[in-house]
Amino acid sequence: MDFARVSPRVFKAVLALDAAARDGVDPVVLELVQIRVSQVNGCAYCVDYHVGDARKAGEGDDRLHQLSVWRESSLYTARERAALALAEAVTLLPHGVSDEVYAAAERHFGERELAQLIAVVLTVNAWNRMNATTRKTPGTA
Repeated sequence: MDFARVSPRVFKAVLALDAAARDGVDPVVLELVQIRVSQVNGCAYCVDYHVGDARKAGEGDDRLHQLSVWRESSLYTARERAALALAEAVTLLPHGVSDEVYAAAERHFGERELAQLIAVVLTVNAWNRMNATTRKTPGTA
């Protein structure tokens, strides 16, 4: 299904939310979070899309290859780890966001940037669900 064609108002609303969520978020953190959430959700289209954006932003292959095992890797900063932990917790909501994960994110992000980061996670989850459900495949527009 071409969601943008079939439901343009909803598609444009998600685009607007996406643009608003990105405002003020560190571009490296933004792409790492979007890739990781897409990996967790099994959205091949979004992983492919955001890996391309991360490379354009200067992200290296080593960090991209190790993102699925970020906890075991030494390539990520404490700030990036806090963002990734929060992103996974928000994505896997039935388990909830623990006080420890939230406090770690608060230590590394100001209140506004933390709100924006949460919005990024919400938005990429929406894209993942839209694209995975409609069987959007990597390399398609």
